[in-house]
Amino acid sequence: MAYLLRTLILLMIVSIYLTALLALKVVHLQLGHSPLSHIQTAIPAFIYTIFAQAFVMFYFIGVARLTNNVYSIITSGTNLHELFDNPPADLTPYIEKTKKFVEEADRSKRQTIPWTILMLILGMIAFLLGGAHDTGLVQKTTHSGVVLGFIVAMTIGFFRQWYYLGKSHVLLRKLKGLYGIADAQM
Repeated sequence: MAYLLRTLILLMIVSIYLTALLALKVVHLQLGHSPLSHIQTAIPAFIYTIFAQAFVMFYFIGVARLTNNVYSIITSGTNLHELFDNPPADLTPYIEKTKKFVEEADRSKRQTIPWTILMLILGMIAFLLGGAHDTGLVQKTTHSGVVLGFIVAMTIGFFRQWYYLGKSHVLLRKLKGLYGIADAQM
């Protein structure tokens, strides 16, 4: 799943950069006989960004939730049959390892979700200001400034998400290996 999400955010950043390059007239693309404008790419690119970021955000929330649920089961000592066929008498090593997993999953969530929210907010504002600029309500510099902030936030968020998707993937592999959770389950 992490590899799929990495692919989604890679396509997201490429589509937004392509939109910016079209706006700056650095890149010229044809759609049939007419040139493709940045407005024609901005709409699908930003809609795609919203969906890609939703998937990434829910992945980190899901990983944190799974590790917290496993930690709750281990520390409470109830429902151990959900994790073990024959629960061991001493759960201390499991508790210590799972606590580290919980901390790592929470860190991944805290390091990525604020950037997701920031890029979505700046992207929406840039999108709205783009429409306002086309109708003459705001200056081009206002729209361009917010777009620049969006691109910076998206670039920082992209690299954070890329890094923490890798760490979360490894965390899930370790958690599933420790408790024998099937790969088909989160």
